[in-house]
Amino acid sequence: MRVLVVEDELKIAEALRDGLEAERYDVSLERTGEAAFYRASTEDFDLLLMDLGLPGRDGLEVIAALRRNDRHTPIIVLTARDAVGARVSGLDAGADDYLVKPFAFEELLARMRALMRRDSGHPQLLMTAGPLVVDVLKRTVTRDGERIDVTMREFDVLECLMRFSGRIVSRETLAREVWSESRTSSLDNVIDAHVARLRRKIDGDRTTSLIHTVRGVGFELTHHEITEPNPAR
Repeated sequence: MRVLVVEDELKIAEALRDGLEAERYDVSLERTGEAAFYRASTEDFDLLLMDLGLPGRDGLEVIAALRRNDRHTPIIVLTARDAVGARVSGLDAGADDYLVKPFAFEELLARMRALMRRDSGHPQLLMTAGPLVVDVLKRTVTRDGERIDVTMREFDVLECLMRFSGRIVSRETLAREVWSESRTSSLDNVIDAHVARLRRKIDGDRTTSLIHTVRGVGFELTHHEITEPNPAR
């Protein structure tokens, strides 16, 4: 699950990032309202954790602008503003929940889980391809009911392949969606290495392969046999 943490206090931002990454969330950090608005408007995140007292553009303004632009990503406000009026303003601006600093990290995790359950109608939270099941909320992978352990980055690559299941995913797409970078020759090697490790974990010695390399094009995840074009294993 991709989480954007918007917090101008560096120590707090880094503590949130480290704690969330330990829980296997994919975390990005921004410290200004303008940067947060741009990232949240141009990239897909599963959840935003938003401070209000930000340099430049205030967090309330960012939330309201995102909602006006039809960006419906769930948002939890994290702020020291504990007055009832401030909470009402945050929720009225479009936030989904409001947590006052200082807070227990365990409570934040619980609120995140509750919010994602509330948003469980989102089609990307549970994805399947034949015997393969990817739970985006729990960040788990199973095949034929058997748990497969993957790294955070491998999970992100697999999630991208699953979103485009049955279609070829180019290295350009993986570079953009997973690494948030433009494709380079050095990144190609990194992408290929991650896909190769995923293939060993998910396909292994099984009779039916799910992840295929399409020569000169990219990768495809499908539970149907592929004959054209000829995949390289």
